[in-house]
Amino acid sequence: MAVAAIRMGLLLAGLWATGVRGRQDRDVRVLLGLEDEWAAALVRRDAATFGRLLADGFIYTENDRTSTRDAVLRDIVAGPDTVEAARNEDMRVYRFGTTAVVTGWLVVRGHGAGGPFERRYRFTDTWVRRGGREGRWQVVAAHDYVVPAGSR
Repeated sequence: MAVAAIRMGLLLAGLWATGVRGRQDRDVRVLLGLEDEWAAALVRRDAATFGRLLADGFIYTENDRTSTRDAVLRDIVAGPDTVEAARNEDMRVYRFGTTAVVTGWLVVRGHGAGGPFERRYRFTDTWVRRGGREGRWQVVAAHDYVVPAGSR
């Protein structure tokens, strides 16, 4: 009985943290959709989508390097890697008023100078809703940790 109560409490806490309280609220659905747009835009090298998603002043960190919004946009459009498929897994949304943090896994498959690759990125993206309650969400900071090949 006590174990069942603990499991139920953990389940409910997890559902609350992700915004799935019976049904996801609108902002959670929008943010998860924007993250999926990000993944799809990688495959298309879609600068227009990233231009809309990335806020002015956006900062990106990957492992030990930091990039500006302009550098990220250049790399997406003309970088050395060709992304053939990208998908998100295990995303969670944590809301703080007009700010939200989304965590998850981005799995990317493609090829580059070193041949074919499949990479797993553990990501944390920070989104801010611009223009009040009905405004649009933009990502202001993103951090990716690339899981070393072979350590999955």
